[in-house]
Amino acid sequence: QVQLVESGGGLVQPGGSLRLSCAASGISFNFNHMAWYRQALGKERDLIARITSGGSTTYADSVKGRFTISRDNAKNTVYLQMNSLKPEDTAVYSCNSEHIYSRRKYWGQGTQVTVSS
Repeated sequence: QVQLVESGGGLVQPGGSLRLSCAASGISFNFNHMAWYRQALGKERDLIARITSGGSTTYADSVKGRFTISRDNAKNTVYLQMNSLKPEDTAVYSCNSEHIYSRRKYWGQGTQVTVSS
């Protein structure tokens, strides 16, 4: 059974930091690209950061320079370090896996991040 379980969300003040984790099970983690998406209330889900199976990273312009995606293949976990948070970063953050050959995708349930004073 495939599971992607996010953790680390919560309430933070503007300018603060959070680190999200996504622990994967039931997939060959090394053979998956991993990504973080977010969906704000009333808006579409957007891709914000992606890390390939080889470790290459890409970011949405809105988070570039503030967020860092990383992965620990030994722990089957992908992380999103979020710094200099802004109220507009408030959203549900979800992780996603994509197999490098089959392109099969899986999603986590999401974790709420709220940036507010």
